[in-house]
Amino acid sequence: MLQDHLLDLGKIVEQAILKSVEALKDKDIEEARRLMAADYDINRRRYAIESETMVLIACQQPMAVDLRTLASVLEIATELERIADYAKGIAKLTLQLEKKTFIKPLVDIPRMAQKAAGMLRDSLVSFTNRDVEMARAIASRDNEVDDLYRQIYQELMTYVIADPRNIEGASHLTWVAHNLERTADRVVNICERVIFTVTGELIDLEEGLA
Repeated sequence: MLQDHLLDLGKIVEQAILKSVEALKDKDIEEARRLMAADYDINRRRYAIESETMVLIACQQPMAVDLRTLASVLEIATELERIADYAKGIAKLTLQLEKKTFIKPLVDIPRMAQKAAGMLRDSLVSFTNRDVEMARAIASRDNEVDDLYRQIYQELMTYVIADPRNIEGASHLTWVAHNLERTADRVVNICERVIFTVTGELIDLEEGLA
């Protein structure tokens, strides 16, 4: 079933985000390499979902809500693949940081990962249940991730100001936090698709979060 394939992809991507940050924290190079290699399978799954969706559209000529559902599946699969790219990016940074000492303990970055992954997991539940209110509530949690990103960025800048030699280490960790912040933004896009599926309205949830 198409929706089951989408949910399976979502679970894999959620774990990729969590594992990428865990690999970074532990400097687990082998796990980072496994995550980078696994991105191929994620891409393959996304293309399979797209192909299956297009066949359904062509063969069944769905109307109204069914067509919206299939269109949303296409968009959500794309968002999941892009989130997986963020996990791969974090894995790549892990390789670069293998022999370097973190300029600060990784405390808030894992918190960001947990929040973003939780949003992702819940967004797919809201899609399964066609729960508009749940989708709106999940999107509102993006502010928590944004706040953590700003906090991490500001703290890293204090290390750079104190010692400019910290700029490379700060830059790497900033990119990790940026990838997690963008993950949450992609989840907001998924929530918008949940609302579109149910109501037919295309709304910008980011406007309400500003």
